[in-house]
Amino acid sequence: MTLQQLNYIITISETGSLNKASEILYITQPSLTSAVKELEKELGITIFNRSGRGVTLTNDGLEFIQYARQIIQQQNQLLEKYGKGGNLKKKFGISTQHYSFAVKSFVEMAKQFDNREYEFAIRETRTREVIEDVANGLSEIGILYLSRFNRDALMKIIRAGNLEFHRLITCDAYVYLYKDHPLAKQPSIRFRELEDYPCLSFEQGPQGSFYFAEEILTTREYPRTIKANDRATMLNLMVGLNGYTLCSGIICEELNGSDFVAVPFDPEGDDDEAKMEIGYIIRRNTILSQMATLYIEELRKYLKV
Repeated sequence: MTLQQLNYIITISETGSLNKASEILYITQPSLTSAVKELEKELGITIFNRSGRGVTLTNDGLEFIQYARQIIQQQNQLLEKYGKGGNLKKKFGISTQHYSFAVKSFVEMAKQFDNREYEFAIRETRTREVIEDVANGLSEIGILYLSRFNRDALMKIIRAGNLEFHRLITCDAYVYLYKDHPLAKQPSIRFRELEDYPCLSFEQGPQGSFYFAEEILTTREYPRTIKANDRATMLNLMVGLNGYTLCSGIICEELNGSDFVAVPFDPEGDDDEAKMEIGYIIRRNTILSQMATLYIEELRKYLKV
């Protein structure tokens, strides 16, 4: 097994086509097919299902591709740190829950590479996918939060993925709503005052559970709830329906605008229930790339930690 073969497998899985992969890799399709078959024979598994519509990963292939991505990612980071790879294309990706500060920090990191060739990716996605993206090497860093309620469940999944969690900041919960909302000018908001308004939350998919919710206090009974998939829709629902969501209160006006406010949430005695510990996850025993190090620095700078 060679690094070249691993690159072949990753490229084929990303394109879903031997034809397209061979064009990207500058190799003939027969040679690419032969290289894949040699690797499958060596490993004793079938990596791809082949059909007239292209190729897809088998169950063994899905597991194998995770390890392949990790190895290639580590190779690139080693070359960046120790090699003479001045012309090496810099690749970096993060996966995050829907945090505007995570996007803002990504922007500031990317600005530092204006004069270099790079391939960056940012994925605002579901909680489970944040963890899976880092575990399988699709992203180098994942941004999410822990609370008293979800900590044990999420940390079990994080450790099972050979990942580790690093705390950035602990903050109280806030009610995030439109500036003209009837409760927007209050010094704080209690749960019972929210009963007349729809609670907005990010949809977590068919396998989602309370533990994967991006919003704190998800076990409370909400008379009306609306789920959305992206921040833009969430903001529109706040304007149109006087909806609200419970969040960290860390708002980037540059990205979200100044038409929204975060009002402190009053947990009425149980302060620990309404605390969010925001941090990042990375693979255990990994060498962070230059981009990852700079990104974490930008996060700390924005969060003032």
